[in-house]
Amino acid sequence: MSEETTSKETLIVASKVKAYIKSKGCMTSGDAIEGLNEKIYKLIDEAVERTQANKRSTLRSYDF
Repeated sequence: MSEETTSKETLIVASKVKAYIKSKGCMTSGDAIEGLNEKIYKLIDEAVERTQANKRSTLRSYDF
């Protein structure tokens, strides 16, 4: 695990994610939430880049 990974704040509500996964008939491993959190950061970073490339400062749903 990199230092960057451990220093990032969790952006999701882990209990809600786990409950949703359980409702689909699956279990959640210990590292699943961390992996999802990293994915969320990547999606946000890409959307911010797209927003800035279009010379905007407001991120919109279609930037995702």
